[in-house]
Amino acid sequence: MSYNQLDTNKTYLITGAAGFIGYFLSKKLLEKGCTVIGIDNINDYYDVRLKHTRLDQLEAYEHFTFLKVDISDKEALTNVFKEYTPNIVVNLAAQAGVRYSIENPDVYMQSNVIGFHNILEACRHYPVDHLIYASSSSVYGANKKVPFEESDFVDHPVSLYASTKKSNELMAHTYSHLYKIPATGLRFFTVYGPLGRPDMAYFGFTDKYFADEAIKIFNNGDFEKDLYRDFTYIDDIVEGIERLLSNPSVGEHNVPHKVFNIGNNNPEKLMTFIGTLERCLSKALDREVSFKKEFEPIKPGDVPATYASTKLLQEAVGFKPETSIEEGLQQFANWYVDYYKVK
Repeated sequence: MSYNQLDTNKTYLITGAAGFIGYFLSKKLLEKGCTVIGIDNINDYYDVRLKHTRLDQLEAYEHFTFLKVDISDKEALTNVFKEYTPNIVVNLAAQAGVRYSIENPDVYMQSNVIGFHNILEACRHYPVDHLIYASSSSVYGANKKVPFEESDFVDHPVSLYASTKKSNELMAHTYSHLYKIPATGLRFFTVYGPLGRPDMAYFGFTDKYFADEAIKIFNNGDFEKDLYRDFTYIDDIVEGIERLLSNPSVGEHNVPHKVFNIGNNNPEKLMTFIGTLERCLSKALDREVSFKKEFEPIKPGDVPATYASTKLLQEAVGFKPETSIEEGLQQFANWYVDYYKVK
């Protein structure tokens, strides 16, 4: 197995550059000397100060250009492609969150469906070497068969968020088939780490601890039937994307489109994850940390387990995420304590 190394002479357009994964990917490419055009609409789904912190760090790099653009604004997006003619596009701009899609469905259609259609149209009219886009492990719905494989049947999503991500895969396949756009979809499995998203459970639990509030655990207090999650550390996600950038794959029926899982291949019980987070915060603060806990029924749209098979990714680019939750959560805890000055 061989794969092409990152081409530092190309121009990389990263949407959602002020977001969690977008920031870390942009930073890695800039550190290697690549030219990065970052776009983001800086929406207020979570605290925008975090987005500005990420952007401030990126803007220190000479080869970084930031444009405040919403991908659902077709004209503005097309102008970016026209002016900067990117070689490689990584679409990480999306409305995230399973539970929020139940409260506010419109924004998911706007960003994840219309916005992604605009990306595909731009790649069609301003041809690119490779389009990588974010899909999600949520497309597997309530699949019972584990680990989840890319060839599994995924026609029964249990949230609108998952439906929009499945739609992205279908749209990308069609555009690749019709216009020969080399495209790769990535099904991310519960990404976590420093400078992460405050709407994610580990971040929210930490916020609650410092606010002296109880954390809500949606497993009915049934530890035998606990939720399992394939937690994937941010550095592993970025490494996987970086290796794929110069390596588009051909999928079924000779269409230049393929979908990969990118997860840890090692699901953890939610309660194990919470216990590890308590220990990591204890270490970061140098005192005992124990969360107040309230147990509630599983939420609509939540799935009991996520578990990635990473065989296809390994075969394509020789990489398998392996950061342990102890290591990853310690990095998060150290960052949180420092960033929010809570020591």
